[in-house]
Amino acid sequence: MASFNYRYPNSQLERDSDFLEVKVVEYKAPGFDMGGQGQTFSMGSSSKALKGNIENPLGYIFLPIPESIQDSNGVSWGEDGINGLAAKGFQATKDAMGSDNLFGGLGGLLKEGAGGIGALAADGSTMNMATTWLASEALNTLGANTSVGGLLARSSGQILNPNTELLFQGIQLRAFNFDFDFAPRDERESETIKGIIRTFKINMSARNSSKDSSTNGLFIKSPNVFQLKYKTGSGDHQFLHQFKPMALSNMAVNYTGSGTYSTYDDATPVHMKLSLSFQELNPVYAEDYEEEQGLTGVGY
Repeated sequence: MASFNYRYPNSQLERDSDFLEVKVVEYKAPGFDMGGQGQTFSMGSSSKALKGNIENPLGYIFLPIPESIQDSNGVSWGEDGINGLAAKGFQATKDAMGSDNLFGGLGGLLKEGAGGIGALAADGSTMNMATTWLASEALNTLGANTSVGGLLARSSGQILNPNTELLFQGIQLRAFNFDFDFAPRDERESETIKGIIRTFKINMSARNSSKDSSTNGLFIKSPNVFQLKYKTGSGDHQFLHQFKPMALSNMAVNYTGSGTYSTYDDATPVHMKLSLSFQELNPVYAEDYEEEQGLTGVGY
C-alpha cells in the first residue's frame, strides 16, 4: 500500500489524459551473481533487483507532461591503432601464454619475436628498424626524449603504419532533465505542491545510520530511487519512450518563478519552478527491446 499519493494539478484525470507517473521505490543493491561452485561470475542488475520494489512502491507522484520531452541514447567509440611490430608481439605473447610448457612458450616467444622482426626487416623499406630502435634507446639513456617513430620520421620520412580504426569502447548511462511550473489555484493545490517538493527532497537524500545501534554510524544508506513512466489514463503511453529505474541526482526549486516575490495569504508562492535531474541506474542494451519485454511505442 502506497504511503502517499500526490497529483498536480488536482483536476480529475480522464481516459485520454497524458501525464508523467513517478513511483518512489526503495533502493535495492544489485549484488553479485556467482554461478555453480563459483565457476561463473556476473554483476547483478539494479533493474532486476528492484523489480519487486517497483511493483510495491513507497508512493506515487503524478505530474503533467513536461513542456520539453526528449531522449538521447549513446555509446562510446574511439580511435585505436596497433602497428605491425606490436601485432606480432601480441600474437607471440598469446601463443606463449597458451603453451602447455610455460618455459618452452617463453622461449618460443623470443624466437617468434625475433623471427617476426627479421621478416619485417627483410622489406627494404624497414631494413633499419632494429638499428633505429637501438639508437633511440641509446639517445634516451643520454637524456634525449625521442622514440622509434620520431627517429624513423627524421631519418627516412616514414612512420610505422598505426592501422587506426574506430573501436567500441563502452556504454553510457542516460540522463533526463525535467522542468515543471507550479501555480497553485487554491489551498489544496498549495498543500499538494508542498508535499511534492518535500517528497523529492526526502527520497533523493541519503539516510544516516547513526541512529542504528547495529552499525554504530559507520555507514550511510543509499537514497530511494524512482521509476518514471509516461501514461495515458490508466494505460501506458503508446508512443513516448520508457525509462529504467533512475536516481534523482539533483533538484532545484525557484520560488519566484515569475521573477518577483509574491505569495498568497498562507505564504505559498504564487509561481514556482521545479527542475529535476535523473540518471538511469543501468544502461540500455539491444536485448531490452526484445518483444517479451512488453515495451510499447519507441521503447527505451
